[in-house]
Amino acid sequence: MSVTAERKAEIIKANATKAGDTGSPEVQVAILSERITNLTSHFKTHGKDNHSRRGLLKLVSTRRSLLDYLKKNDEARYKALLEKHNIRR
Repeated sequence: MSVTAERKAEIIKANATKAGDTGSPEVQVAILSERITNLTSHFKTHGKDNHSRRGLLKLVSTRRSLLDYLKKNDEARYKALLEKHNIRR
């Protein structure tokens, strides 16, 4: 369910805007999207896992907040991020 350290390093490397970048909205959204995808597939087999569902809703809310911030400050980066991760808006 969680993202392994190797996978997280790959995600950071693929989405970093500069070397050593781990805190930009692009990286944070990419990591959250990976966790959301993993949890969504978990619910296909464990439909009654309501405790994890609450965690999923918190992840989606956090990602939404980051996307709103990015949209407010730099709409071009926001649109590129939506396109790259296939996020519906």
